[in-house]
Amino acid sequence: MIHDILTFLTTSANWHGPDGVPARLSEHAEYSVIALVIATLIALPLGLVIGHTGRGTAFVSGIANSLRALPTIGLLIFFVVLISPHIHGKGDAAYLIPTEIVLVLLAVPSILSNTYAGVQNVDPAVRDAAKGMGMTGIQVLFKVELPCALQLIISGIRSATLQVVATATIAAYVSLGGFGRFVFDGLSQQDYAQMASGALLVAVLAVAADLGLALLQRAVVSRGIAGRYAKSGSRRFSGPANAPGAELTEAEFARI
Repeated sequence: MIHDILTFLTTSANWHGPDGVPARLSEHAEYSVIALVIATLIALPLGLVIGHTGRGTAFVSGIANSLRALPTIGLLIFFVVLISPHIHGKGDAAYLIPTEIVLVLLAVPSILSNTYAGVQNVDPAVRDAAKGMGMTGIQVLFKVELPCALQLIISGIRSATLQVVATATIAAYVSLGGFGRFVFDGLSQQDYAQMASGALLVAVLAVAADLGLALLQRAVVSRGIAGRYAKSGSRRFSGPANAPGAELTEAEFARI
């Protein structure tokens, strides 16, 4: 099977044309990015408001857990049957809209839960200090709570990204593209090498997206919040007491 997968992935014909790997990658990434952007625009503001006010936590938590339990294929078929008859002459929209709705519903719970949990877990003493400095509620939210919760928020986006990229294969179930096309076409043709190659490509894309977001998280989250402290600050004073220049360096440090 491994040899068959390598043969499929190294065959030049599978890397060209509308059915080639680059074209399917573009489609899969497009479906995933659209869903993640919409889910973030919905879940992030809602999570910030809930976390800041503390209202509706139990209700939203229940809704989020319910959305996690929904069967994606069944939900996709439901929305296709419900929406497609009302859309005519607009290309793939009749199938793309139901697919995006399902992917958004899948991505919202992780982003929403992590956002309000991150804001709620901010140390109350930090909030009190900010209010004592004269900050308004909005300023506390965006200048204190949001930066402190950023690590958990991005973790939620990373989790949602993995779920969406992995589940975007269902687009092929309703005649759309993406890497799911390899999986469903391979299944119908009993071409198991094509199926396995499609699954492998989805896994590689998911890992690559997660690594990219991990780098973004490292870049935007404060070192203090992330627990990444500089290891070098005092090494210049760790040498022997009689080392040349040691007394001068320590004196300079004392003046600082």
